[in-house]
Amino acid sequence: MGDAGGRARPARPNRYLSGPDVRGHQLVHAVWELTLACNLKCRHCGSRAGSVRPEEMTTQECLGVVRQLHELGAREVTLIGGEAYLRKDWVEIVRSISDAGMECTLQTGAWQLTGTRIAQAADAGLVACGVSIDGLAPLHDHLRGRPGSFDAAIDALGRLREHGIRTSVNTQITAAVIPQLRDLFREFLATGVRNWQVQLTVAMGRAADNHDLLMQPYQMNELMPLLAELHAAGVAKGLLLQPGNNIGYFGPYEAQLRGSGTASMHWAGCFAGRNVLGIEADGTIKGCPSLPTVTYAGGNVRDSSIAEIWASASQLSFARKSRGKEMWGFCASCYYADVCEGGCTWTSHSLLGRPGNNPYCHYRASELKKQGKRERVVRRLPAPGTSFDHGRFEIVVEPDPDTAGEHRAAGASPQERSRPGPPPAPGDAGSHLPSLVLCRACDCHVFAGTDFCPHCGADVPASQREYESALADARHAASRLARAIGSLGPELPATTTPRA
Repeated sequence: MGDAGGRARPARPNRYLSGPDVRGHQLVHAVWELTLACNLKCRHCGSRAGSVRPEEMTTQECLGVVRQLHELGAREVTLIGGEAYLRKDWVEIVRSISDAGMECTLQTGAWQLTGTRIAQAADAGLVACGVSIDGLAPLHDHLRGRPGSFDAAIDALGRLREHGIRTSVNTQITAAVIPQLRDLFREFLATGVRNWQVQLTVAMGRAADNHDLLMQPYQMNELMPLLAELHAAGVAKGLLLQPGNNIGYFGPYEAQLRGSGTASMHWAGCFAGRNVLGIEADGTIKGCPSLPTVTYAGGNVRDSSIAEIWASASQLSFARKSRGKEMWGFCASCYYADVCEGGCTWTSHSLLGRPGNNPYCHYRASELKKQGKRERVVRRLPAPGTSFDHGRFEIVVEPDPDTAGEHRAAGASPQERSRPGPPPAPGDAGSHLPSLVLCRACDCHVFAGTDFCPHCGADVPASQREYESALADARHAASRLARAIGSLGPELPATTTPRA
């Protein structure tokens, strides 16, 4: 089936990763900062967007980037900023991406995203747009630095759909927005939103300056059950809540949130430089658009081809190898270390100056809570004030006031648990990860072949058999009900009509 512009939609999402994609480190998705110019003044902007970046690429250089991405086999290019549409040639770039056979999408704050701009983009081949909404109107307008920016974002969603452009909403999770998530959910339902991605605000750029915006790691124990609740409610009402790459990991909601209930779906490590590429407006290439430029820039398109940078730059290929030596702190001895490898590189590096130890982890927060502990992050050094910069934070472990006086839950600590199964093969992260299955007694992932769940102590094979038996019974009951309803014919007998 075609979209409103007559272009055939892909049979499956372009970002879907196949086995060959992962094993071959195939570039699938490029996220491209077209300009650093921005008409919002966001208090949590990691790139400190506002003014045009020095030496931004020319139109011809941008069209050359499109050709190179196509030659590398990229399937989707997402345009970001700043605000991408503040470049006068942005529609020409959209058209070039679409004409090359790649899906062109946009992420935006939607301030002054006029009907004319939307119509031009739709005609050029823009197929999807994610609009950032970070709270109810007072909070969103405060964070975005523009009164009326919430209403502008909501209005843009309707105008985009009128032009046949698929829409989604993205929300940065700050400490202040957590109590508003249920109300936001209702707002999005009323607005017709069908996809909602949430992502933690990271201590980068202006968010490092305004560090009071950051939620604390121990709040993962509050956030994750709430997201699971909203996910379930959304499925029933046609709204899919999806976690971003820095939300998780491996608690009892992992399969529900990351795989919509599919047991085999779970976090599988950082995909920066494995299947994802970031491009800055001056041609700088990174493995992920959010990573700090100083440490993770692999080169510039003005000096080398994207193919050469993708193939050989160590700053991009870091996640393609086993990262065990990078692990430290809690993450080094975690039950899931061989699979997770410290979660989101952007989050941990922005906090602590290096990857491999990520306190924003649901499993970690819940395990510490069992021990009567919790973690906070405290800023020790300010950020220098440059684009994609970060300060330096310290992790403080302290008694959890909510569990004071309670006995620690039964079960071995993460440090005491062995990790069965082979580690990833050296030099090929993600290709031979240990296999995980769900313990059906607690909905947490365990390594295949585990007899007793290290999280709840249940007999894993027995709980799986009980689950399969209950599922078979439910399917049988549903089948009988369907047959019974079918036997009534297309209309119910008159005698079954309720009386007033």
